[in-house]
Amino acid sequence: MTPPPVKVVISAGSNIDRERNLPEAINRLRRHHHIDIQRISSLYDTDAVGGPAGTAPYFNAAIVATTQLTVDELRAELRAIEDSLGRVRTDDPNAPRTIDLDISFYGDVVDAPSLPDPDVLVQPHVAIPIAEVAPDWVHPVTGASAGDIAEGLGGDGVRPIPGLRLRSHQLESRGIDFDDVTDVYAPRMEALVRQQLLELGEDPEREGLVRTPLRVAKAMDFLTSGYSATLEDVVNDAIFDAEGAEEMVVIKGIEFYSMCEHHMLPFFGKAAVAYLPKGQIIGLSKVARIVDLFARRLQVQERLTNQVADAMIRVLEPHGVAVVIEGRHFCMMMRGVQKQDSSIVTSAMRGTFSSDARTRNEFLDLTKR
Repeated sequence: MTPPPVKVVISAGSNIDRERNLPEAINRLRRHHHIDIQRISSLYDTDAVGGPAGTAPYFNAAIVATTQLTVDELRAELRAIEDSLGRVRTDDPNAPRTIDLDISFYGDVVDAPSLPDPDVLVQPHVAIPIAEVAPDWVHPVTGASAGDIAEGLGGDGVRPIPGLRLRSHQLESRGIDFDDVTDVYAPRMEALVRQQLLELGEDPEREGLVRTPLRVAKAMDFLTSGYSATLEDVVNDAIFDAEGAEEMVVIKGIEFYSMCEHHMLPFFGKAAVAYLPKGQIIGLSKVARIVDLFARRLQVQERLTNQVADAMIRVLEPHGVAVVIEGRHFCMMMRGVQKQDSSIVTSAMRGTFSSDARTRNEFLDLTKR
């Protein structure tokens, strides 16, 4: 019988080529078939603990995930990722490292001296990232929450980097200047793009293509960023009580861009989303963000439409939800039948919109105006 998944917290750190090794470690965790990443903390620039003077500072982060692996199996998988990224193990616990992946919490398991990780209670560079992504996590020995533990330790030597976050395997920079942040990428992705150029008969070293593998790796990270976000992160508690609000809410003209999973060519268009509140409403911008969450994955339009509808049902539990998407697909326009003026319309109706023709027709009429 397959055991139920266990919620875990993994702490990650790097001070050797940290701009590349930490994002790549996250990427390998994300690709692991038995580790499901739920949340990733902001990135923290932290002073090295111990070691000789002048030891390079670290990047640290915390990852909340679920897994069906046992403690020993999970620890072995983390060690395998460390080894694959060139981790050299020595007797010096403070030696610089390409990557360090530790299990900080494994459910409420207590297995002294390693679980929970003792550093959770004494090291701010471990406690603060955990408190960001799991502030209410209760330490099974002390009974203190992760938020209270971090607050008690203070933040000396731990510097959050405003505007910079780890996604799946990249650092996301929003208009800031920090080292080579704008050139951070997944080395394996860049190498694959370079190999693709060679297969096409191109010279990746010619002037116009020298930085193309990097640009493509960064573009693909953005275009598929929906894999590394969750519905909870996107909504971010922007659900509000609205007693008496039961009239239809329609958000239309939501632009989206996605990629067809069959040919990895773009498709784009506009979405209209409506719901009938049942005592709660959602911040309007969050509806557009929900569309983006699912659009920024390899997709088919039919699935995208249903995912948006089901997500709205999940977060609001309204009387009903309706979604209509009209898209234009490059796989039909640039290749195949090459019909440049073709478009695809898909719809998904839930609750009252499905059962009541008048409500459905009102929505469809509003989307045409």
